[in-house]
Amino acid sequence: MSRDAALRTLEIEAAGLAELRAALEGPLGTAFEQAVEAIFRAEGRIIVTGMGKSGHIARKIAATMASTGTPSLYLHPAEASHGDLGMVTAKDVILALSWSGETGELRDIINYSRRYRVPLIGLTAGADSALGQAADIALILPRVAEACPLQLAPTSSTLIQMALGDAIAMALLDRRGFSPADFQQFHPGGKLGAQLATVGDLMAKGADLPLVRAEADMASVILVMTQGSLGCAVVVDAQGEVAGIVTDGDLRRHMGPDLMVRPVREVMTANPRGIRPDVLASAALAEMNARRISVLVVQDGRWPVGVLHMHALLTAGVA
Repeated sequence: MSRDAALRTLEIEAAGLAELRAALEGPLGTAFEQAVEAIFRAEGRIIVTGMGKSGHIARKIAATMASTGTPSLYLHPAEASHGDLGMVTAKDVILALSWSGETGELRDIINYSRRYRVPLIGLTAGADSALGQAADIALILPRVAEACPLQLAPTSSTLIQMALGDAIAMALLDRRGFSPADFQQFHPGGKLGAQLATVGDLMAKGADLPLVRAEADMASVILVMTQGSLGCAVVVDAQGEVAGIVTDGDLRRHMGPDLMVRPVREVMTANPRGIRPDVLASAALAEMNARRISVLVVQDGRWPVGVLHMHALLTAGVA
């Protein structure tokens, strides 16, 4: 049955990943550390290359590295032989993928790296192969069983190539101290970019910040609230520090014939829990949902610097 074939595939591939882990705990681990160090210290880019299925994996590894702080690009071996080797400089590091290590299309890249002393990292299962022997650092993969019953279609082999590439990228991310703010610089668009936006990116501030003094009456507070679009007013004391907040909900709870003449201190929610402008917008959304509120006062210490409304999160695509 199809499900049986799928389960068998996953079992075989999971076994391949287990073999890769065991290899990393052994000799492969030493070469892995050397490769990460070489890439970390590279003054140029990481040129990732491979042919066929290894080429597809190489593209993904290059994309993952580039998005996590390691400047990288994919170089097609055939195009390299027809002029694109000019992209490679002595400051770069080449990461070449070939399961057998005998991929003919890599020959010119390997020769170029040796001639111009460009550091070469080989990712292969062939320790004695052309790539394995030529590489300055050889990442020798375990010869895992393919999930293909014919042992022809690359499955487990490409999986562990990608897994090791991910491991390199994550080790570099950790080594660089790469932060969510750094990540956002490379992912400004789409849902991911929205999730990486900070409170400071989305908050209302400056002239749009609805501030009222603690001595004000509710008539003046409501005027400030209606002039803006946030449905709230931030109450500050004589020192300019946050004393409270008045929201539409507060107005409904205190509705009565004397509302307009009541002092704001009797209506406001005192000492509201604020949020820092450097907090991720997704974290602010989680807090709003947990507290069942639609607005947060953004504070630098005790001083108000903005207001974050649920509508801003919706508009940005965070919610």
